[in-house]
Amino acid sequence: MDQNSALKSLSEGWLKALASFQTLGTQGGGTPQLSFAADKLEALQKQYMTEATELWNQSLHGAPTVKDRRFSGDAWAQNPVAAFAAAAYMLNTRTLMGLTDAAETDAKTKARIQFAVEQWAAATAPSNFLALNADAQKKAIDTHGESISKGIQNLLHDMQQGHVSMTDESLFEVGKNVATTEGKVVFENEFFQLLEYKPLTAKVYERPFLLIPPCINKFYILDLQPENSLIRYAVSQGHRTFVVSWRNPDESLKHTTWDNYVEDVAIQAISVVQEIANAKQINALGFCVGGTILSNALAVLAARGQKPVASATFLTTLIDFRDTGVLDVFIDDNFVKFREAQFASGGLMKGKDMASTFSFLRPNDLVWNYVVGNYLKGETPPPFDLLYWNSDSTNLPGPMYAWYLRNTYLENNLIKPGKATVCGEKIDLSKVNIPVYIYGSREDHIVPIGGSYASTQVFPGKKRFVMGASGHIAGVINPPAAKKRCYWTGSDTSFPADVQQWIGKAKEHPGSWWTDWSTWLKAHAGKQIAAPKTYGRGKHKAIENAPGRYVKERASN
Repeated sequence: MDQNSALKSLSEGWLKALASFQTLGTQGGGTPQLSFAADKLEALQKQYMTEATELWNQSLHGAPTVKDRRFSGDAWAQNPVAAFAAAAYMLNTRTLMGLTDAAETDAKTKARIQFAVEQWAAATAPSNFLALNADAQKKAIDTHGESISKGIQNLLHDMQQGHVSMTDESLFEVGKNVATTEGKVVFENEFFQLLEYKPLTAKVYERPFLLIPPCINKFYILDLQPENSLIRYAVSQGHRTFVVSWRNPDESLKHTTWDNYVEDVAIQAISVVQEIANAKQINALGFCVGGTILSNALAVLAARGQKPVASATFLTTLIDFRDTGVLDVFIDDNFVKFREAQFASGGLMKGKDMASTFSFLRPNDLVWNYVVGNYLKGETPPPFDLLYWNSDSTNLPGPMYAWYLRNTYLENNLIKPGKATVCGEKIDLSKVNIPVYIYGSREDHIVPIGGSYASTQVFPGKKRFVMGASGHIAGVINPPAAKKRCYWTGSDTSFPADVQQWIGKAKEHPGSWWTDWSTWLKAHAGKQIAAPKTYGRGKHKAIENAPGRYVKERASN
């Protein structure tokens, strides 16, 4: 292996990565012009040749060791050819990533190139191919080919259902073994159902509690099992709890707008909860996009001189969209204009497309891991409620989605007073002067911790910011009884602009942030009164059992 052939191999990989980069919506419509820092390129060449020589010499004396869980099985170590292929792949991937670092271009273009290279590298791993996967080959031999037969069956099944199976979906049913907290649907319109849950305490707080989950997923991430249900936990803490269950949009909702989601869902739900509980004010929580919608609803109500919400909780929510993490690689003016044109006359953003996008943010864990297990090894993935929920995708109305892209990710208009008009009101979040509890997850790849923390700079009232361990979902769904992970708290009066400054002074606590939040919420919930003995009130009567019809509607392929 000489230097020229090594660099030629790298260049070919580089060009393939750039080809995939074009699909991300580059401004100008083509591959950007790149140059490379000469000193970094020279150092990278020398490092590559040194490591390649070491790898070749090592392979002459046995199978090289590869420290990556994709190649950690005994079969890899016992197969020198497979082990060499894995080690060479790892070397080439490291070098390609080094090339992205050496590229001299703007930060966004570099991030896009890095994303494209990561996708290409994940897709071309030797473990993804039966001819190179030593584990899969050994299993085929040990099972006399049965694993290959089963893998083909799994592949045909997943092609028919339209997505890669992450769990055995046949073992779950919404309302039977997920989303089982007892309650009733007490209101519905064409956009959502409102669920009220049965009290678990003799007394409840006088201010009812409304949860607004993300509209890009089903609400039952907050009610998977009794032991990890945030909904059940809120009920057990004495809160009269209501939850928005979004309708899974079909063609009848193809003209639905962002204003509909704010006015006809968030503001409507707040009003209905007030009426049912006969309460002047309520407490509200928004999770992810549900938090963004809640913030807009509060700003619209403030513009109308109304203050029906006493306190708000925002879980992994983006309101200031300057720090959006890896999702930023998809967004530019051309991409947003394309979506606006696509949905100018209405339409649906298909749930399967949204789900694929989020899965490919972590391709090794959420895509190729299952390709290898399901198809190459013929395995059935184990039952896992969270992954069942993750596969239960939802559509989005096209006009709503296009407005959201432009006014949040592209132009960041929500934090500019008077810039965004929502429900006929020029919104100004500085007018939302209520106590807020803001939670962010430290390893969140969808809402980076800096993005969550940025909300501390938006709201003028009393604030509490808490950081939890883990990611977007696992960080949020962390019940106290599990005694897992940890969380961090800091001053409730000092919020520097840079999240790293806050982290530097934060105090670590073992266990779940839920207990901290519960203490905070109770301080804003008012006095305790006798728990209601019936669901709803007046014209808002029980319609059907929770979790209701809307959450059971599946997005079509």
